Amino acid sequence: MPEIKSLGVIGAGQMGNGIAHVAALAGLDVVLLDVKAEALDKAMATIAKNMDRQVSRSLITAEDRDAALARIRPGTDYALFNDADLVIEAATENEAIKAKIFQALLPHLKAEALLASNTSSISITRLAAGTDRPDRFIGMHFMNPVPVMKLVEIIRGIATSDATYQAIDALAKRMGKTTATAEDFPAFIVNRILVPMINEACYALYEGVGDVVSIDTGLKLGANHPLGPLELADLIGLDTCLAIMKVLHDGMGDSKYRPCPLLAKYVEAGWYGRKSGKGFYDYSQNPPVPTR
Repeated sequence: MPEIKSLGVIGAGQMGNGIAHVAALAGLDVVLLDVKAEALDKAMATIAKNMDRQVSRSLITAEDRDAALARIRPGTDYALFNDADLVIEAATENEAIKAKIFQALLPHLKAEALLASNTSSISITRLAAGTDRPDRFIGMHFMNPVPVMKLVEIIRGIATSDATYQAIDALAKRMGKTTATAEDFPAFIVNRILVPMINEACYALYEGVGDVVSIDTGLKLGANHPLGPLELADLIGLDTCLAIMKVLHDGMGDSKYRPCPLLAKYVEAGWYGRKSGKGFYDYSQNPPVPTR
C-alpha cells in the first residue's frame, strides 16, 4: 500500500481549503493550488480563522495550529506537485473543467502518485479514463464544511486498484474521518439521496405547497434535520445542486430526477446561496430573510 506523506489540493474554494486544513492538522505537507492568487490569500485566511476557532474550543492547541499552517504551501504553478504522493482535485462540479485540470496536472506528477477527485456526482471511471493512471485514480468526496463533517465518501472506479483504495481509506481515517464506500453510479450515496430531497423541496416551493420558512421549519422540526432543505441548498450552492440533479437525470434517465425549474431559475439569476449572498434567503440581512 503506498504511503502518503505529501498532498496536493487543486482548488482553494470552500472544499479545497477545508481539505488542506484537515490534511495539515494530520501531519501532511500540503501544496494548495489555485489559478488565482487572491483565492489563495482568501483560503489561507479562512484556514487560519477556522483553526483559531478550533483553538478557542480546545479542539487543537495553538502549537498544533502553527505547525499545521506552516505545512501548507500555496501556489499557482502545477510544477509544485512534482513530489506529491497524492493530488486531490477540488474544483467546481463541471466535468469539462475537471478533465482540463487533470491534463494540465499529469505532466508534473511522479509515476507512482495517486489521483483523487472530490466530485460529488461525476463518474470516477470516466474521469480516470482521461488520465494515464486509472488504476491509481479514486473518488474522495469530503462533506462541507470539511473541518467539521466526519464523513468521507470513497468511490472506486472500475479500474481502481485495491492498493489505491486501501491507501485512500487509511488516509481519510488518519485525517480523523469515517469512511463510507460507494459504487460508481451517478451522485454516489449521499447526494443520490440528499439532493433529490432538496429538489423536491424546491418543487414544493414552486408549486405553492409551502413557503420557504414553512418548508424549512417542517423538515427541521418534523424530521429533526439540523437545517431545512432550502437552507441546506443555500449552504451547498444552488449551482452545485442543479449540476448534481443534471448528472442524476442524464445518468439515470428517470423523470423523478428532473431538476426543478425554480432551482434552474435561481441559478440563472446568479442566486447561488450563501456564497453569492442570495439564494432562497437573502444573506445581506441579519437574520437572513426569505427571497420568496
